[in-house]
Amino acid sequence: MKPVLVLQHLVNDGPAFLGTWLQTQGVAMDLRCTEAGDAFPEHLDDHRAVAILGGAMSANDDLPSLRQAERLFLLALRDGIPTVGHCLGGQLMARALGARVDDSPAPEVGWQSLVVQDNDAARSWFGQARQHTVFQWHYEAFALPAGAIRLAGNVACPNQAFALGPHLGMQFHVEIDDRKLMAWVNDLDDGYAPAKRRSPNTVQSAEAMREGVIPHLREHLALADHIYRRWLGAAA
Repeated sequence: MKPVLVLQHLVNDGPAFLGTWLQTQGVAMDLRCTEAGDAFPEHLDDHRAVAILGGAMSANDDLPSLRQAERLFLLALRDGIPTVGHCLGGQLMARALGARVDDSPAPEVGWQSLVVQDNDAARSWFGQARQHTVFQWHYEAFALPAGAIRLAGNVACPNQAFALGPHLGMQFHVEIDDRKLMAWVNDLDDGYAPAKRRSPNTVQSAEAMREGVIPHLREHLALADHIYRRWLGAAA
């Protein structure tokens, strides 16, 4: 069986629960981290599905690896290879489809609620629940690409997820696990402090993020499991 290609941009933004989930399912993972010096592949002939991870850079930055990720998604789109994008990954997918990526209406950091849309695609990707609490860390957001179906949103960021056939772009970090969360919270990025001053209602304190693990992480992992099964099921 062909492996899943996972495109990683930064060494501190790895696959986390996604990697654990793939291992549990017995699915091989071809992980390419550009910051670690790995080259992204030229084609997708050797892969069954694609996952694009996040990163602290802007999707609009002039970085060759970002354009390569977009090119690979367009190949996946052409060939029907299911792709899932996490935060920056979802932004790159939207950008490749011609949608704008710009400052989010409000930055989001920490545990935030999102409302699932009442449509068949949203139920397929997110299940029957109309609201979920997910982990966010973004200062920019994507517009809805032409032809895509809006799946979820909230007041701070109306476009939280979109689907286009077997492809899913998300604004949030469904791959987060407790280890990755703690690493981020213990090493806040440069954008955190100004975002916290500007939007205290949508940017949580480090303490609140840590405290949210107990009430929210179990549900979060269950949602990730559902999403990944839907994504990889399309590759079967």
